[in-house]
Amino acid sequence: MNISGNNLKNLALLIFAGLIIFFSLMVSNRLVKNLSEEEHAKVDLWAKGVRFISTTQDSCQDLTFVSEVIQNNRTVPVLLTDEHGKVISHLNISERQIRDSTAVYRLLRKMTSEHEPIEIALSDSTKNFVYYRDSTTLRRLEYYPYIQIAIILLFFLISYYAYSQSRKAHENSIWFGMAKETAHQLGTPTSSLMGCVALLEEKMPHDPILEELEKDIVRLEKITERFSKIGSTPILQEVNLIELLNETIDYLAGRVLKNVTVVKKYNVQDKLNIRMNGILFEWVIENIVKNASDAMMGIGEITFKVTDNTQVVFIDISDTGKGIPKGKFNEIFQAGYTTKERGWGLGLTLSKRIVEQHHSGKIFVLNSEVGIGTTFRIVLKKR
Repeated sequence: MNISGNNLKNLALLIFAGLIIFFSLMVSNRLVKNLSEEEHAKVDLWAKGVRFISTTQDSCQDLTFVSEVIQNNRTVPVLLTDEHGKVISHLNISERQIRDSTAVYRLLRKMTSEHEPIEIALSDSTKNFVYYRDSTTLRRLEYYPYIQIAIILLFFLISYYAYSQSRKAHENSIWFGMAKETAHQLGTPTSSLMGCVALLEEKMPHDPILEELEKDIVRLEKITERFSKIGSTPILQEVNLIELLNETIDYLAGRVLKNVTVVKKYNVQDKLNIRMNGILFEWVIENIVKNASDAMMGIGEITFKVTDNTQVVFIDISDTGKGIPKGKFNEIFQAGYTTKERGWGLGLTLSKRIVEQHHSGKIFVLNSEVGIGTTFRIVLKKR
């Protein structure tokens, strides 16, 4: 099994991240365990000190030493109670909490859930109990590994996002450069063709073949302009959408849609002005129509439906082709996706960029059934 260099690097990064997380958890858990044992030892010493004081009647020097041991606990919350649960003494717990019997009861339950109370047998055959819980520092430290993991994961997510954005920007720069170069290369032969047609028109005026050739040259000029606009912000202006659709359909009818029936369903008048870049939007219509024609093997019916709503306009383009599986509705707009033997799989990707980025609209598969056909919907804002 061959593994590409990028996949190998990604695998190495994942393993490295996993090792960091594993060792972080191991070290943090060991640290928490050691601190917990130290705190337990402190409380045990505190309990022994209480027992010593309660059973010793003399030796003031020893009592002073034990008192210092008891008072030196400044971090671990401790409660000393009699065998009936009455609080005798406390450390590192506020007086307000001690005065509230309900709060004391809850605190005792929490302490018991964390650690078994330490029993102190007194000389008069009674018992005292020492309750304690982990210090605030230790409790915070228990969450540290999870915070550390979150920071590591966030770092990797940010790194991945920065890498993907950098890669996308690099790919865009290559694509933009290629488009500009294509526009430049198309410019020279197009100018030459225009000169040749002008000479032929002098010898054969009103020749129908020359008229069609002239239309194709005009189309080449538009294609050149389209490629030159890739990577730059297009200028939007008021364009009659109905006129643009009709002109595009008429041009394609004699070339792409020779054996295709075209149906127009417009619920608007002959004029519907939309702010757009007509050169680029024609490209969108052409891409969808060409894909529809390919899906129908050049024979079938394409329906153009324009619906004028209050704030938006819906343009629905339906075909009677082979349809698209539901799971592919979003994938077909990704660069490189194609079902044809020839093609780059860029037509719908460019269409999506033109509609959504340059015209603030939407383009998507409205519905599709395998073997029946597909409807694409374009949504454009009226203002």
